[in-house]
This record gives sequence, C-alpha cells and structure tokens, in this order.
Amino acid sequence: EPLCLEKGVGVIPYFSLASGFLTGKYRSEKDLANRPRGEMVQKYLNERGFRILDALDQVASQYHSVPAVVSIAWLIARPGITAPIASATSLDQLTDLIEATNLALDPSSIELLNLASA
Repeated sequence: EPLCLEKGVGVIPYFSLASGFLTGKYRSEKDLANRPRGEMVQKYLNERGFRILDALDQVASQYHSVPAVVSIAWLIARPGITAPIASATSLDQLTDLIEATNLALDPSSIELLNLASA
C-alpha cells in the first residue's frame, strides 16, 4: 500500500472481509465445520487473526456496530484504498456494507486496528 500511495496507484482489495473472517463469525475450528469457506478461513485462525478480531470487537462496541461494518469502514478510511470489494448474500449483509460507507472511524480506532493487524 505505501508504494501504491507513493506512485499514485489505487489499491482495490478483493477479499475485503477475508472470506467472512473479519465479520467475526469464524472464531474457532468448530465455526469452520461444514462451511463452504471453512478451508479458506482456517489460515486466519492464529494469534494475529484473533488480535484483529479483538480490535474489531472493541471498535464495533464503541460505535454500536458489528465487525463487518467496522472492517469495511477501516478499509475505506485508508488513504491508499480506492474501493474495497465485498459481497453480500443476504439483505442484512448488504445493509452492513451500506452502513460501512457512512461510518467515519476516529483516529484512535484506526490506530488500534492498524496496530492489531501489523
């Protein structure tokens, strides 16, 4: 992302919600059982992934929101991100995506998320 910023190239993240991991619905091996994206998400079940989920939960609580909304809002707030790509398979998920476009995270929330993901 820093190189893209320097060169004026936009970044369009394709798996903005990490195949659903950043929504918070996958928090253990048990959550992956019989899920279509289970194998794809398994790689995120590690110390870094759980640290990110903890930060997302904190920020979501602060904004009376959910991790999926905060995840997309966090990407939108990043100066190098042109447009995050995320899919919705239900009306609730679509509502979350729309809500994310209206959520302006404060600098301390962004810093918390950035540190958790570093």
